[in-house]
Amino acid sequence: MYALIAWATTGVALVVMAVLAWVLLRYRGRPDSVLPPQTRGHTGLEIAWTVVPALVLLMIAVPTIRVIFTTQGSAPPGALGITVRAWQWWWEFRYPSLGIVTANEMHVPAGRPIRLRLEGPDVIHSFWVPQLGGKRDVVPGRINYLTFTPDAPGEYLGQCAEFCGTSHANMRLRVMVDAPGAFESWVARQHASPLEPTEGRAAEGKAVFRRNACVGCHTIAGISEGRLAPDLSHFGSRSTFAGASFQATVDNVAAWLENPSALKPGAKMPALPLTKNEADALAAYLLSLK
Repeated sequence: MYALIAWATTGVALVVMAVLAWVLLRYRGRPDSVLPPQTRGHTGLEIAWTVVPALVLLMIAVPTIRVIFTTQGSAPPGALGITVRAWQWWWEFRYPSLGIVTANEMHVPAGRPIRLRLEGPDVIHSFWVPQLGGKRDVVPGRINYLTFTPDAPGEYLGQCAEFCGTSHANMRLRVMVDAPGAFESWVARQHASPLEPTEGRAAEGKAVFRRNACVGCHTIAGISEGRLAPDLSHFGSRSTFAGASFQATVDNVAAWLENPSALKPGAKMPALPLTKNEADALAAYLLSLK
């Protein structure tokens, strides 16, 4: 689809530039030039520049509509269903058939059809992973669908493509296309209970998590059941956080915990009253949740 549009627009651009160059050379002003005859209308030209653009748009529209119906249509047999919920400014991925909830990084198996159910809990967003299945709006009060089959394992970058507020540009996502065996291993790890730290910085961080407002918004299996923010049960298994905007390192997570808005303007998460030592310990705990 992109290739068709690119070739069509390239052809239009070449024709326009060639005609423009010819006009500039053929009718350029000279010192002895006189005012040429003034043409007030040309029926043939007016018909041409109405019909030709219409034909170009039709050439683009027909396959576009076919693609929309194909990707919006019914799920093929054996498709993996994933509910995508777009929040300001992060992505929630739910796997109803697998009992898994994660954020910002979506894992899918290569070679298997994927059926996304797109829900908008707050404002209009748009799910867009350019290399996988095109773009589809996520609209409050309306359920949209997107169906695609990833062919090759790899990591594919995506972005919210509908302006949704202050940190729209920081609302990114990653789709991890795994080989079938690797996907099954990922599923098994997501079903496993998070490791319980018993000593060291991670254990200190667990205590910090329990006594702070984190428990009101975030879920960690066996500890809290918050529903307003990303599920952190397996936070340490993700390579990024905060709308896939930052690498999940101790320093980055600690800086985020101390002042989220400094890293991501408009962040819904408030700055917690943590000391540097508490932020470092809490970061160590979260990264231990694999």
